[in-house]
Amino acid sequence: MPHYFKLGTIPHKRHTQFRKDDGTLYAEQLFSTEGFSNDSSLLYHCHPPTAILGTDEPFDVMPEIAEEKMLKHRSFEGFKVPSVKDYLKSRVPILVNNDLHIVLAAPQESMQEHFFKNADADEMIFIHEGSGVLKTMYGNLAFGCGDYLIIPRGTIYQAHFNDINNRLFIVESFSPIRYPKRYLSKYGQLLEHSPYCERDIRTPQNLETIDRKGDFLIMTKKKGRMYGIHYGYHPFDVVGWDGYCYPFAFSIHDFEPITGRVHQPPPVHQTFEAHNFVVCSFCPRLYDYHPQAIPAPYNHSNIDSDEVLYYVDGDFMSRKNVTRGMITLHPAGIPHGPHPGTVEKSIGAKETRELAVMVDTFHPLQLTKQAQKIENDNYVMTWSE
Repeated sequence: MPHYFKLGTIPHKRHTQFRKDDGTLYAEQLFSTEGFSNDSSLLYHCHPPTAILGTDEPFDVMPEIAEEKMLKHRSFEGFKVPSVKDYLKSRVPILVNNDLHIVLAAPQESMQEHFFKNADADEMIFIHEGSGVLKTMYGNLAFGCGDYLIIPRGTIYQAHFNDINNRLFIVESFSPIRYPKRYLSKYGQLLEHSPYCERDIRTPQNLETIDRKGDFLIMTKKKGRMYGIHYGYHPFDVVGWDGYCYPFAFSIHDFEPITGRVHQPPPVHQTFEAHNFVVCSFCPRLYDYHPQAIPAPYNHSNIDSDEVLYYVDGDFMSRKNVTRGMITLHPAGIPHGPHPGTVEKSIGAKETRELAVMVDTFHPLQLTKQAQKIENDNYVMTWSE
């Protein structure tokens, strides 16, 4: 999905001899999330990325489903997910289906003793609170509040945080996460009407080649199981790479909202897409400028999608009693819209400072047992107040 990029030292031609100073060959690795038929990168390792020393007994990390079928509006207090030291243990699945898992996390500590690889899913990590560096075999990505980190499945990484106060909204996608097709030329360039462009995409930097022998534990997630795989060489032993498949960062603050004389539909906020779901960014923007415009969104029927909204910051004109980190779920099959009184209140307003991430899924979501622990009771009745 990203544009072509290269970092470090690579040979003139692919699949040709590339030797170290001592005459031995670097180990070439083709990396792709869709076999040989789509975007890929070529990485050059000091040692073959296959040197496994041993494996640990796997353990189950499959989400525990509380409700498979539901038809009522739900709301969850995301900041009630407890803060946990370990990054992997902090990840709490909230809403899931066969296309994606929506996860909340509040890790306190950086990953130091082990690495992580999601072998099933691309990851979109939205940084609600915190800052640090995502270290990968492609190089380093500095991140801060408001950043989306897009990590292709199979990428080995460590998350390093600057302090203990971190809040993450994570989408694990079982299909590639891409730019929306309507933003792209037939050759893949982001077009003029797109709300962001290639200049807004931050690529890995500061490639650190760590040529070290030892016992390096890579926690690998596959089909609801976590496997501890020990490798004989540091996974970040890459001297160079090039291609189109790599992790990148994009800040929600660089999203340029599309506005109009009357209220625009949610697709104008679309930021990413994947198989059977889309991600949208609701950002500070001017309201509609028709003299009789109603800035609050109109009531609409969710017939073919579940709508998940993660509230980040600001004042939301269509919702009452919104808290930072709140998640609302409006399932397919019943309409939803502004809370009572918010439509009249919005008339005459010139702008909104709201900030939120929305995920619309085209297959129903299931509620986990962990989600039940942070649910706001009787949210469905708030339209009657």
